[in-house]
Amino acid sequence: MGTVILLRHGRSTANGSGVLAGRTPEVGLDDTGRAQAAALTERLAGVPLAGLVASPLLRCEQTLAPLAGDRALAPIVDDRLAEVDYGDWTGRALAELTKEALWRVVQAHPSAAVFPGGEGLADVQARAVAAVREHDARITAEHGERAVWLLCSHGDVIKAVLADALGQHLDSFQRIVVDPGSMSVVRYTELRPFVLRMNDHSTDLTGIVPPEPERDGQVAASDAEVGGSTGRKGET
Repeated sequence: MGTVILLRHGRSTANGSGVLAGRTPEVGLDDTGRAQAAALTERLAGVPLAGLVASPLLRCEQTLAPLAGDRALAPIVDDRLAEVDYGDWTGRALAELTKEALWRVVQAHPSAAVFPGGEGLADVQARAVAAVREHDARITAEHGERAVWLLCSHGDVIKAVLADALGQHLDSFQRIVVDPGSMSVVRYTELRPFVLRMNDHSTDLTGIVPPEPERDGQVAASDAEVGGSTGRKGET
């Protein structure tokens, strides 16, 4: 199976505004977000990408535009990777929402949270994980098990995917931090996923590229190394 970079879109005009944007149309990147998008080409310069997949919302489209142009890759848009449908909460001030009884459920027991007029967080995780695994299987079949691909989505969606990859219950996903413009990396195998990075803002991600297989004494791709990884050859 392949390796997926989970990229949260760059900072949007709604981030920091104190309002839950959700699926509000035409929410794009602010100046910081555009700079984060432009920096992606250099951050990923040493990483071969077999494909791009994205949420249909504008802020994800704008985030991927410079990278897509640089690599001559057309992102595949998948509605299952869209932002959470917050329903009646969409467009409301967070300060106001904290007074709602459902707020505490979202914080402490998110698997039971269903937004009025919207969807439940458990459903979000189910749709997002299914999408990630389907795209990973497709890209692996086309490009081989060393394939690396990138997915651009939203904070809660990526947190839900990471919780699944970590083997955590969804009720623990609020412990995960995913900033705008950050990258998290998951390598899928037949036995288990491996989480390589989380909320990463580094400028060099070449270390996530799977190494060439060794002929002798190689640990199976789905096995964890007993005693912990010894690092790549040549690393100090």
